[in-house]
Amino acid sequence: MTFITELENTFAASSNAENALAMAKYMKDLFPFYGIKTDERRAILKSVCKKHQADIDSNARTIAWELFLKKERELQYCGIEIIIKSLKNNYIIEDIVWIEKLLITNSWWDSVDTISKYILGSYLEQFPTEIATVVQRFSNAENMWLNRSVILFQLGYKSKTNFHLLQSLCLKHSHYNEFFIRKAIGWALREYAKTDPEAVREFVLQSNLKPLSKKEALKNI
Repeated sequence: MTFITELENTFAASSNAENALAMAKYMKDLFPFYGIKTDERRAILKSVCKKHQADIDSNARTIAWELFLKKERELQYCGIEIIIKSLKNNYIIEDIVWIEKLLITNSWWDSVDTISKYILGSYLEQFPTEIATVVQRFSNAENMWLNRSVILFQLGYKSKTNFHLLQSLCLKHSHYNEFFIRKAIGWALREYAKTDPEAVREFVLQSNLKPLSKKEALKNI
């Protein structure tokens, strides 16, 4: 039995119809769910991975992409988590091609935010010379989720955050009325405020950000 087949069968056997309805509703009915909550989903994934680790190690990208194209959201989450675990510090420069595909496929805030922080962020940390090129392309894209991804990719960088870059991206998108962009700006600034609250406060007070962005940025200061 292949890894993906066993994972699908195990999820199907563990499905919960009541949870599935509630989870789908929370995600605006964009995706069907098995109804498996996060801790159980990760425990199942870990157990099945142990049986197929050699195959996953050899084919992580292919397996993850196949999972991400499945209709059930839990399988898509598993694809993302396999990439995070398998490719950290082991990306190749060409991976940005399918990272972009991940961001614009089955897109919603839950997948995009995780990919932005843990995959795009990790990739650009490994290849910092690619930051300018990727940021320019994604921030100029017509796809909102690509715009959001480059606002958020430094979420885990802490003191290594390029605050000048973050400020420029916030200002570039400050006129957007799209909720997910306004929220991303506030979230990215709020996260960096844990490192340098006064810098964030000064920037927010001097800039013409949308009220939601300002409120989110200053929430914990």
